Amino acid sequence: MTVTERVGVAYASSERVYIRAPTREDAAEFTSLMRISREFHSPWATAPTDDERFAAYLADARRPDFAAMLLCRAEDDAIVGFFNLSQIVRRRLQSAYLGYAAGQPFAGQGYMRDGLELVLRHSFTTLELHRIEANIQPGNANSLALARGAGFRREGFSPRYLKIGGHWRDHERWAILVEDWRERTGAPAQPDGPF
Repeated sequence: MTVTERVGVAYASSERVYIRAPTREDAAEFTSLMRISREFHSPWATAPTDDERFAAYLADARRPDFAAMLLCRAEDDAIVGFFNLSQIVRRRLQSAYLGYAAGQPFAGQGYMRDGLELVLRHSFTTLELHRIEANIQPGNANSLALARGAGFRREGFSPRYLKIGGHWRDHERWAILVEDWRERTGAPAQPDGPF
């Protein structure tokens, strides 16, 4: 049975993982995973841990400037983490911000590395983005290593950039361009759009 037959349309898949849109049916599994991961995520990220916040997350996922992607394990369809593309800007910019988090029980097993490769492929081919930026707190070594390993480059530092867990936190700005991704992966070049 394929991923599509089990769970519906996957945006992209590999042997180990796939990414897909969240649905209402994911609420219990997702919020439970995020609740048990709350301490693991602190102070780096926050995620929906109850039905109300998950409903708001689904509402965000329906907006044209937001793409929510659950990272699922292929062997049993378990949700292992998530990726979000927010503030997607079209036309001359073709850019988005990337956020992500692994569920604590699945951390350190390479799922996020595999998932980020799928997210980049989906972003640069299907969504036709040109640039993806990830803002990462300087002390978040795992997240920095994930971005660096996927070909992101450090572009700068933003003091007190994002409010997470009630506190304004410094962030490093990391980004990857479609040209960098194509060079790293050997993906064929696409013609530039009309803008």
